[in-house]
Amino acid sequence: MKKILSVVGARPNFIKIAPIDKAFRKYGKAVSHKICHTGQHFDDCMSKVFFDDLNMPRPDFYLGIGGGSHASQTARIMLELEKVFETEKPDLVIVPGDVNSTLAAALVASKMGIPIAHIEAGLRSFDNTMPEEINRIITDVVSDYLFVTEHSGIRNLRDEGIDNDKIFFVGNTMIDTLEAHYDLIESCSITKDMGLTHGSYILATFHRPTNVDDKEGLEELMQTLGRLANNRKLIFPVHPRTRKNIREYGLATDLSNNLILTQPLGYIEFLSLMRYAELVITDSGGIQEETTYLGVQCITVRKNTERPVTIDVGTNHLVGTDLEKVEKIALDILGGTTKPGRIPELWDGKAAKRIAEIIMEDQ
Repeated sequence: MKKILSVVGARPNFIKIAPIDKAFRKYGKAVSHKICHTGQHFDDCMSKVFFDDLNMPRPDFYLGIGGGSHASQTARIMLELEKVFETEKPDLVIVPGDVNSTLAAALVASKMGIPIAHIEAGLRSFDNTMPEEINRIITDVVSDYLFVTEHSGIRNLRDEGIDNDKIFFVGNTMIDTLEAHYDLIESCSITKDMGLTHGSYILATFHRPTNVDDKEGLEELMQTLGRLANNRKLIFPVHPRTRKNIREYGLATDLSNNLILTQPLGYIEFLSLMRYAELVITDSGGIQEETTYLGVQCITVRKNTERPVTIDVGTNHLVGTDLEKVEKIALDILGGTTKPGRIPELWDGKAAKRIAEIIMEDQ
């Protein structure tokens, strides 16, 4: 029996691991797949609700790490994971994405001689000021299975001298999860409950420190969203850190009535809002992929993206952080200047099946 341990810690990780857990179940007693939740995201709206929405089993291990600086958080995760790995002695550790839990698990497993599989390998923003970029690069270097979502990932890994035998183009497990829950997403009542007309509102999400931690920058962002809300209702589910800053900086007053701030939403509710939005404005990585699959126009408020297929093939507009430009392009899109987009190769809901087959067939 193969003993496999997946390590998750932040909201996107759950979405990527859920279909893999399901794929392993089909192998019965030939595999034991356990899940370790580091607790990197510790707000119920940011983690627990995802286990409920995605019908995942409760994690076999919960480390309860919580917040902290990148160094302290990563170090605490490593210390606790080492204990779990020593007890469980897994044959393989699976790490999704690019958060601190990803890096910590990869480092501990590598030093203990445990093979590593990286879900979503090879993505590069080429911006080393992003902590996620450092996490991606190091995780890929020490991993034994590099499961890639798009062709840019293959090119990046080859350019970095990674052995081609370790690279597997399998598709995108985030899309597996979306596809598996599509009926629930379409039938969710949240748009009706909020009084929204399909295709006639904007959805916004922001969480990156460069956009929400600086008072002047966050104030300019809120003003920009407020002006856009004069054209369409704008729904803004607010990340806990962003909400804290809005409150501390005194930016919660004089908001447009059409700018609707909500708590973080569950997976089904949020994807339903995305499905029926006219436009999504975000600084998230995964949302670029989901909007591309759904054919929804997306503006990414960043200077770079590690997911170029969403621009080259999909509906993503990489605009940068100049909010005047963001507002102009948003108004252009609302006026009908849109990208047609199409679904990227192998984003077909079968990525997890391919991953499980590769792992189970490799003796």
